[in-house]
Amino acid sequence: MPRFVPYLTNEQKDELRSIANRIVAPGKGILAADESTGTIGKRFASIGLDNTEGNRRIYRQLLFTAGPELSKNVSGVILYEETLRQKGDDGKPFTQLLKEQGIIPGIKVDTGTVALAGTDNEVTTQGLDGLAERCAAYKKEGADFAKWRCVLKISSHTPSFLAMKENANVLARYAMICQQAGIVPIVEPEVLPDGDHDLRTAQKITEDVLAFVYKALADHHIYLEGTLLKPNMVTAGQSSLKKYSPEEVAFATVTALRRTVPAAVPGVTFLSGGQSEEEATIHLNAINNVQLLRPWALTFSYGRALQASVLQAWKGKAENVRAAQDELLKRAKANGEASLGQYKGGSAGTAAGQSLFVACHTY
Repeated sequence: MPRFVPYLTNEQKDELRSIANRIVAPGKGILAADESTGTIGKRFASIGLDNTEGNRRIYRQLLFTAGPELSKNVSGVILYEETLRQKGDDGKPFTQLLKEQGIIPGIKVDTGTVALAGTDNEVTTQGLDGLAERCAAYKKEGADFAKWRCVLKISSHTPSFLAMKENANVLARYAMICQQAGIVPIVEPEVLPDGDHDLRTAQKITEDVLAFVYKALADHHIYLEGTLLKPNMVTAGQSSLKKYSPEEVAFATVTALRRTVPAAVPGVTFLSGGQSEEEATIHLNAINNVQLLRPWALTFSYGRALQASVLQAWKGKAENVRAAQDELLKRAKANGEASLGQYKGGSAGTAAGQSLFVACHTY
């Protein structure tokens, strides 16, 4: 019996590596459209729209039918379970609609956070029970990658050792289950921007969190070439009195990644973390211009930072669908350029400068 028992065949590894590399192809990133029913309800409320299954389907259809230009900058879409099984007006499943455009469907698989006993208001993420069976079903339904979000908070005494270790181990277990089902796991350890901490504190905490994550992935023998990372950018707390330039944010972010993320990981798909649409794009562009060695693709996996202007343009009205889709294409193009370090500005939409921060954000 071999000392290190393989849990993936070479064929499985090849498939996982291929999917991961396609997601982080040059100039492309991810549209995160995996908002839960409750979260999308809050977004709809901002435009006076009822949160019904029909309206959710119509809105997601709007996103996925924006036009052939979408696939030039969007390589994958993260879906909520309801959306995975929905169809367009023509009866075509959304997963099929996306794949016909060369866009890879993904799925959010965690079931939310719960309190972590023995800590000061820290949390862990649940959803491992039955995950293997769910992943097998998701793969048959067309999903080729998945997302699992863990949340850590910065304060004078958090994140604690327990919270970092527990969340890292949960992410590793999730990653192994996904890979065995032929699904690329996106590992998302989000350090929330809540607080008044400075940039250096955010960088050190991000480094600590990522170090725990990659130690856990190594302990679980995760095939890193078949994974992606979805971290926060390193930014000062939302209540910090000191403001930092995009170049300072970029340098801190890339430095934290260089100290913790193995070069075997194909790509890093940043979350927007409550930044405005334009701010998230400018920071991504700066990250891709940092004069440091960057062995991974550095791109986007944005939800609010791709959809805020879309919602404002749409307002739930059929006659506004084309205008809303144009806003999506505009933001996708801007972020595609930013992922190459080539964004020059000038793509501001109707909500481009609007803060998208939500305290203790949940999906």
